[in-house]
Amino acid sequence: MPRFGQADLSNCEREQIHLAGSIQPHGALLVIDEADLRIVQASANAATFLGLAPGLLGRSLEALPGDIAQCVRPHLHQPLHNSRTVLRCRIGAAGAPHDALLHRAPGGGLVIELERTGPVVDLAAPVEAALHGILDAHSLRALAEETTRIFRELTGYDRVMVYRFDDEGHGEIFSEHRRPDLETYLGNRYPATDIPQIARRLYERSRVRVLVDADYVPVPLEPRLSPFTSDELDMSLCFLRSMSPIHVQYMKNMGVSATLVASLMVGGRLWGLIACHHYTPRHPHIEIRTACALLAEAVSTRIAALEGFLNAQSELSVRRLEQRMIEAISREGDWRIALFDGTQALLQPVGASGAALLFEGHVLTAGEVPGTQDLRELGHWLDGRRTGPVIATTSLGAEAPAFAPLTPIASGVLATAVSTTPGEYLVWFRPERVRTVTWGGDPNKAVVVGDDPASLSPRSSFARWHQVVEGTSDAWSPADLTAARLIGESITDVVLQFRSVRMLIAQDQLGSIRRQVRLAELPVVIADPDGLILVTNDAFQRLLPPGHAHLQWIEDLVPFFAEPAEARRRLKDVLAERRTWRGEVQLATEPGKAKPLLVRADPVFSAPDRVLGFVFLFTDLTERKIAEAARRRFHESLIERHQVRPARLEPRVDMLYQTLLAAIVENAQLAALEITDGVEPPRIAALLESVRMSVMRSAEALEHLLAQAATSGEGGREP
Repeated sequence: MPRFGQADLSNCEREQIHLAGSIQPHGALLVIDEADLRIVQASANAATFLGLAPGLLGRSLEALPGDIAQCVRPHLHQPLHNSRTVLRCRIGAAGAPHDALLHRAPGGGLVIELERTGPVVDLAAPVEAALHGILDAHSLRALAEETTRIFRELTGYDRVMVYRFDDEGHGEIFSEHRRPDLETYLGNRYPATDIPQIARRLYERSRVRVLVDADYVPVPLEPRLSPFTSDELDMSLCFLRSMSPIHVQYMKNMGVSATLVASLMVGGRLWGLIACHHYTPRHPHIEIRTACALLAEAVSTRIAALEGFLNAQSELSVRRLEQRMIEAISREGDWRIALFDGTQALLQPVGASGAALLFEGHVLTAGEVPGTQDLRELGHWLDGRRTGPVIATTSLGAEAPAFAPLTPIASGVLATAVSTTPGEYLVWFRPERVRTVTWGGDPNKAVVVGDDPASLSPRSSFARWHQVVEGTSDAWSPADLTAARLIGESITDVVLQFRSVRMLIAQDQLGSIRRQVRLAELPVVIADPDGLILVTNDAFQRLLPPGHAHLQWIEDLVPFFAEPAEARRRLKDVLAERRTWRGEVQLATEPGKAKPLLVRADPVFSAPDRVLGFVFLFTDLTERKIAEAARRRFHESLIERHQVRPARLEPRVDMLYQTLLAAIVENAQLAALEITDGVEPPRIAALLESVRMSVMRSAEALEHLLAQAATSGEGGREP
């Protein structure tokens, strides 16, 4: 991997930008040994910047004029490996106020980054208004526009953009607020290579980054290597860290002198960036940066809520469709009638122009679709692509040239399997959409190499470059994929139930249907009218303890339930009274362990007074229970956080803190509601934890912001 500053455009993706070995000159950096507070590494400008005598290396913080040692010492036992803490101290004979950011470097040493304290800024009212504005945004577009407006008013930068990443890593200027005389970048796209993966990982760790002056001269660290590791100091969390020369040149080529970038993290992934550009040097002090970090967290939380709402809407449409299919089975004996009875009910949830069902050798269609033979061949092609719950492409002809003639009506394909049988799919289609994509510069001419390494840049021209895109459809959104997955799961369940009923009706097809049921992922038990077990599939057998006794009658299941008496009573209702059974049970999977399940038991009637048998379906509730526990922990955590009152805030400031915190908590609660309504259970715990940590970070940032404002208001600051 190339060292910092030694990469070219052929390998900048792997440049070790976290090992910069230098800082930007608007601050100073010290690395101390926590055992004795001795300075073991420092930026070359540290003594001059801090107004101290030369020769800082080897000196203790205790020996420096001011109160830096007293300020730092209480933080030595904090967990500072993955986060920074902020404090204010006075340094030098004149006691000049400085802001300090502390974190612990990998391998040892406490890193102290120091900046001169900025002018007094009261941000409480703007932050409160901004939080309400974020909370009131009811679409991603409205949220992005509100975000750019808020950040431009807060920071004063010439241009503020919300930069959103797509699934391939390319970026798009999704929203923009700029100085009127500047040309617009709105809608411009930029290739994924503009932001290397190693830089994206640093954006995930350090949520706010600043370039004060693109013409800065880097200040080296002395000594270059860390005394603790004998290697380069890992500066991943260093706010003052020098930026890659390639990135700085990139900014210069855009005419940009200063930047502030805040990360938008949604569900543990880098969703996008809030990018602020200025055309002269600009130094936002720590209060502004803290407010930006707080608001970026709020925006990220709101994005999670809005995306969760879209998923919830998709699930609602799917549940309505599922209910219609179930009713069609009872009324018509065939669920497929309901699926194609209303075209829009099938097409609208994924925004498709056509759909086809390939099932048991038959083809049913709606809207604009390819011919029957093409659809059958497409089913065989999908068998080779079946690696997940959904299969999606926007350029079928490019991925499978044999289907290129279908491009006008089937460039986009979204498919979900409806059973475990090969060739059985529900497929949606979108037509080709010839469109012009606007890039911020020609992405095919990204490399300009000069004789001087400093002249390397991704592009020297950012004039809009238009690309005509053919052979592709509109992209399938995450909400589309979620809707397709949910519809597929519903049909799979209906298909399993439908085939189970048919197995009871058509004994001559028992062998074929038995295999299909056995391969189903949903555990099922089928019994005859007397309760004799006819079929248990492999999924159900895996629920029971290894080596269990042979099951012959439905009553043989009773000992496996955690509450045998209740299970026996419910089974009697099903078998003798012909009643359905819906409820949660605990099934013993091995000694001392039980699995939560949802049981659905139904008598199957061939006539009002004649029962063919019974179908028992079991759904594993383990993930749902984990999700419910995560919800409880989340709400308990928010309540605890809301009740904690910071000790260092006076009553007047504490009241403002509680008011602003209430807005943050309300934002988080709405996000949690949308997440739990619209996200599949395995992801809920992680997403709720992401929102909870966002609240914690926001509360800490808010506490610091108000504490600093109160301190400044009482004693004033030196300019």
